Parts: sequence; structure tokens; C-alpha cells
Amino acid sequence: TFDSKVDTEHFAKSVSVETIANNDYNLSVSSYVEAKDNREVIDIQKLNAELKITVEKIDQLRADIDAIVAEIEG
Repeated sequence: TFDSKVDTEHFAKSVSVETIANNDYNLSVSSYVEAKDNREVIDIQKLNAELKITVEKIDQLRADIDAIVAEIEG
């Protein structure tokens, strides 16, 4: 990449001396190359649906436990 002076997205970028001067001679790569966004995309609607099902299961299990405890206590 360096020898060919080809920009590589999220990795390398060829910038002019003027651009570097305008950036107070900052040679930090992050000043010129944008980092790749590696965050996972989450489907909120799907997650909420799964959460609703899980909460319903928890509520049913709690009711079952309460019934068992009530039966044991007589």
C-alpha cells in the first residue's frame, strides 16, 4: 500500500504534506483513516420479542414454584 500510494479503506490513506500541515503535523493514523465500525447490528424488535417470551416463561415458572411451595406448606 505504501509503495503504490493506494488508499485502503479503514487501513491506509495517502495525504499531502499540506493536509498534514493543516492538521498541525499530526501523524497519527486515526487523524486520516477512519476506523472500521465492527459493532454488531442488533434487531431491536426481534430482541424485544425474545425478551417478552422469556419474561412470560419466568412468570409461569414463578407461578409453578409458588404452587409447589403452597402445596408443601399445606
